[in-house]
Amino acid sequence: MDSKDILKSDVLDIIFEGRNKQYGAYELRKNYRVRARKALIIALVAAGTLASIPVIASLMNKSKKVVKPMTKVTELKAPPPMDEKKPPPPPPPPPPPPVKPQVKFTPPVIKEAEKVSEEEKPPPKEKLEKATASTVNVEGDENAKLDAPVVEKTPVAVEAPKVEAPKAEIFEFVEQMPDFPGGEDALAAYLGKNIKYPKQANEAGIQGRVVLNFVVNEDGDISDIKVARGIGYGCDQEAMRVVNSMPKWKPGKQNGKAVKVSFSLPIMFQLEE
Repeated sequence: MDSKDILKSDVLDIIFEGRNKQYGAYELRKNYRVRARKALIIALVAAGTLASIPVIASLMNKSKKVVKPMTKVTELKAPPPMDEKKPPPPPPPPPPPPVKPQVKFTPPVIKEAEKVSEEEKPPPKEKLEKATASTVNVEGDENAKLDAPVVEKTPVAVEAPKVEAPKAEIFEFVEQMPDFPGGEDALAAYLGKNIKYPKQANEAGIQGRVVLNFVVNEDGDISDIKVARGIGYGCDQEAMRVVNSMPKWKPGKQNGKAVKVSFSLPIMFQLEE
C-alpha cells in the first residue's frame, strides 16, 4: 500500500489489508457506528413512547363524559269506568266435592244365635230340597206359533286327528357303534362266502369298490340301503342283495340305549388272476 493510500485509509483497511473484505467481520466493524446510532434512536423513541402512555391515558379519561342515569316516572292511568249495562262475569266454578273413602268389602257382622231374626236365618235344608224339583205338569198350547222354525240338528261324528309318532333320530356317531356278529373278521368271511361275481362284470373285466350306506335299527335289522358309490355291471345290485340278507347286527348304543345308526360299508369286487 502506498503512503498516500495509508493516509486516506482507516485502521480497518490496514487490518484487513490482503484479506477477504467480503467476510462478515469487516462489514460489521465498518458500519458499526451507523448501526449504533440507529439503535440509540430506536431506544430513545421506545422509552419516550412508554413514558407517554400514562399521560395519554389520563387525558382520555378526562375527555369521557359522565352520563347520569335518567329516571322516568310513569304515571298509572285510572281504570275505565264499568258499564252497568253489561252483566258481571260469571263466578268461578265451585271446587269438586271431597272424595269419599271407598271400602273394598263389607266386613261380616257376627251375631249371637239368639239375636238373629227369622228373616235373616237361611231356609231349612228340607225346604231347599223340595224346591229343586216340581211334580206339576204344565200343558202348553199346541196351536201356538213359534217365532222361529225348529231345526233338528243331527250330531256329526268328528274324527280325532291322527297323531304321528315322532321319527327316531338317526345318529352317525354314537358311544358304541353297531357291530356285525363276530366282528370285522366274521363280516369279511360272510361277504367272501356270499358274494357272487356278476357275469356281466366278469366278462367286461370290471373291478372296483362299491360303497353302501344303510341304517342299523335298534333291534339290529338293516334298512334304507343306498349305493353311495357304484361301479355298475350288476356289482351294485349284488352288494345290496348280500347286505340285505345279512343277519341282525349288534345295535349301536347312546347313553346305554339302543338307537338307529347310519353305517357305511365298502365291498371290494376283484377278479382272480
